[in-house]
Amino acid sequence: MNLTYRLLNERDLAAIQAVQADVCAALDDPAILQPLSVAELLNILRGNGVMLGVFSSEQLVAFRALLKPAVDEDEHLGADVGATDFTRVLYQEISNVHPDVRGQGLQKLMASWIMDKVDSANFDWICATVMPYNIASLKDKFAQGMYVYALKLKYGGKLRYVFGKNLRDERIFGEEMVQVSMRDTETQQQLLANGFVGVSMEALEGDWFVTYRK
Repeated sequence: MNLTYRLLNERDLAAIQAVQADVCAALDDPAILQPLSVAELLNILRGNGVMLGVFSSEQLVAFRALLKPAVDEDEHLGADVGATDFTRVLYQEISNVHPDVRGQGLQKLMASWIMDKVDSANFDWICATVMPYNIASLKDKFAQGMYVYALKLKYGGKLRYVFGKNLRDERIFGEEMVQVSMRDTETQQQLLANGFVGVSMEALEGDWFVTYRK
């Protein structure tokens, strides 16, 4: 497959909406993905972030977005990861790959490509949220060296992991390590409250477990 990529702009809005609609329609569980509204898409496309698109034969087949959130937004993710300056926090927003081109490693490629577009001198933290058991997105975040800093209700009552990556300081861990089933919300929240962070995940005994370290 001959793929090209570039940054998207307002003229790409209809194509972005079409890909997002096809991705949502193919989901077994619609709650896995929080689609972006037209207003949210335009906010990014008009300069409050960057959106990268992947094309096959000039047709948009995947896109990934980074958002510079408003400092005063409710439930700012910077608060969940311990950021001290919210103006230096960037969100990994939506990432969509059309069902027809899955299995090409586009999530990983887009993550690398879009981060190359970020002036890291302007930001200290990259943050994101992911629904438990959204395995593809969870793997994507861990693969980028992001850690789980919180597991809480976001977006009006939806349970989400809050991921963060500190671009300035590499975290050093002690010997404490605990593996917890992804479905055991209470134990994970207790660990996070006690200073642990989620560093990886693996399939065990028919379930997915998150490894927490401190």
